[in-house]
Amino acid sequence: MVAKSVVIIGLQPKLIDFSLSEYAGFASAGMDATKIQSELDADAAQLNKLGYDAQLCLVDFGETAESVVRNHLQHKKYDCVLIGAGVRTVGKNFLLFEKLINIVHMHAPQANICFNTKPNDNIEAVQRWI
Repeated sequence: MVAKSVVIIGLQPKLIDFSLSEYAGFASAGMDATKIQSELDADAAQLNKLGYDAQLCLVDFGETAESVVRNHLQHKKYDCVLIGAGVRTVGKNFLLFEKLINIVHMHAPQANICFNTKPNDNIEAVQRWI
């Protein structure tokens, strides 16, 4: 049996300024770049242990984000694309989210799309759809 492939698209944690009001919810939950990266890595590793073929695709705020995601999607067929809460739920990232959804739609039309609510609930999001 071929493993179902998953790509987790999110912001590069080290680029996030947690002092900004847009990220206050993340900061008040004890999140910082190191913790977010650690949780993303742990979830990807756990998905791989569960038999998925999971990869992270971490992007900037728009300078290269579209090309990075497009490149990921053009080089591998994914069964599921997860777009993280940092992209989706922060108002100033709305246009980035919209652009990424359209890139997924164009380059991975066969993939289910799912969303997390925090950096460590990716497994549940993926399992809802594959």
